[in-house]
Amino acid sequence: MSDTPTPKFLGENSPLPASPEEAELDYVPNPRKGQLYLVRFAAPEFTSLCPVTGQPDFAHLVIDYAPGDTIVESKSLKLFLGSFRNHNGFHEDVTVGIGQRLFGEMKPRWLRIGGYWYPRGGIPIDVFWQSGAPPEGLWLPDQGVSSYRGRG
Repeated sequence: MSDTPTPKFLGENSPLPASPEEAELDYVPNPRKGQLYLVRFAAPEFTSLCPVTGQPDFAHLVIDYAPGDTIVESKSLKLFLGSFRNHNGFHEDVTVGIGQRLFGEMKPRWLRIGGYWYPRGGIPIDVFWQSGAPPEGLWLPDQGVSSYRGRG
């Protein structure tokens, strides 16, 4: 029998959680424990709701982390991010909250999140958070998302 926990959502029909608070994130052992490397998740069609108007807000999120003892299981992350569809929150709160929850639960060596939000009221808002200085020797590629330029 293996000591590796079975992810709760992998291979199962999993409904979207009603809220980020109800969403459960699964973590599994890092298959390359002790190795310094970067994992990137991109969510180019992320949505949440404006807390003032209730209208949808759209963002391209990029989450980079250097794993510690565990990695986040991608389906549980997808469900967690999808749970924001009906969540009211300012761009800053949503972006930083996602980064802090992942960092607090997974305990990676380092994590950063870039929230590249599409304009609301004519102003795009980009929000960035990281857990601290990246570990020495960690390759940090550019997040690859351009600043908003409109149609021009």
